[in-house]
Amino acid sequence: MSKNANPMKVVTSPDTRWSYANVWEPKSINGGTPKYSVSLIIPKSDTKTVAKIKAAIEAAYHDGEAKLRGTGKSVPALSVLKTPLRDGDAERPDDAAYAGSYFMNANSTTPPGIVDSDCQRILERSEVYSGVYGRASVSFYAFNSNGNKGIACSLNNLQKIRDGEPLGGKASAESDFATSDDDDFLS
Repeated sequence: MSKNANPMKVVTSPDTRWSYANVWEPKSINGGTPKYSVSLIIPKSDTKTVAKIKAAIEAAYHDGEAKLRGTGKSVPALSVLKTPLRDGDAERPDDAAYAGSYFMNANSTTPPGIVDSDCQRILERSEVYSGVYGRASVSFYAFNSNGNKGIACSLNNLQKIRDGEPLGGKASAESDFATSDDDDFLS
């Protein structure tokens, strides 16, 4: 029997990098419902995770056919719908963090559970930032709202596996003060 009984749920590999990690406080975008969110950067070389995501998107499509049909006579083809898996090389060509990768944005109105590699809860907010690597548990579902139809990705839980170079251009305090170059001090 499969460990994952829900075909629309995926746990990514530990090589998934987190960006735009708003996982401690929900944020409102354009006045909408505040949500917890993260952009998941998945290397194109991680074919196993990419295949699981594509299969889950297809399962969500079939599960949500009635919703996607709405008042129409037919269900739009999956190929014409908005789906969460996007190509970093095509959509973010100027961002090195997205090179050679796919990405998808996952969000939720409820806070994700966040654990470390030993499945111990992470309580220290500074441990989770844009740039860390870890696994993400996400679920896919069909939506049909105000004429927009497609498949969306909801954020369930996160497991930090290892630190990574912080994304966003801000240097860490450790790197700013790592050198003992005090020549300018009080000069």
